[in-house]
Amino acid sequence: MLPVFGFLDVPVEGAYHLIHALTGPLSTAPAIVVFTLFVRLLLHPLARSAARSERARAALLPEIRALQEKHGRDRERLAAEMTKLQQESGTSLFVGCLPMLLQLPFFTVMYRLFTTATIGGEPNSLLGATLLGTPLGAHGLAGSPLVFVIAAGLAVVAWFSVRQQPATAEVAGGKLLRLLPFGTVLAMLVVPQAAGIYLLTTTAWSAAERALLRRGS
Repeated sequence: MLPVFGFLDVPVEGAYHLIHALTGPLSTAPAIVVFTLFVRLLLHPLARSAARSERARAALLPEIRALQEKHGRDRERLAAEMTKLQQESGTSLFVGCLPMLLQLPFFTVMYRLFTTATIGGEPNSLLGATLLGTPLGAHGLAGSPLVFVIAAGLAVVAWFSVRQQPATAEVAGGKLLRLLPFGTVLAMLVVPQAAGIYLLTTTAWSAAERALLRRGS
């Protein structure tokens, strides 16, 4: 493993043994799905906090738009006024990003699991796992046809995610920010297929979780 990723040795080895334990009753791909669902269950309380923060920001939408109309040409003043508004209302854009940010270590571990030749001083047997005849460690287009199946699933989930985004997303970050969910489709060009399975599972969970939390509000 590269020295820069040395701090990941312990979590990668732990995840390796966990997935191996899951591959007793399951094959490797379903084991990755179960691993991802476990991670998302751990992060669910943060998702509930993010949903509450989103509702609070939605209530501020008229004030946000008024600030944009008043200070639209002065980016620094607008940013300062937006920060002041969030502080006074007790809301934060950062809370909404927490579930996504905290997934990055897990995604990195999954990436390393399928790009590292040896784990714990032993050959990485996960590199031989396949799905639809494709090695789960294959990157990008080398994972054809599996890459197209996963990319299509990610595109569908991204479309639903964009439709679910509140109006505050466009007001606060612009239209480009709303299209970020489609970035997962582009990610499939460079990540192993195993990481793609993780992405598809976690984004589908996010879309379903967001819909359920909104329905229950």
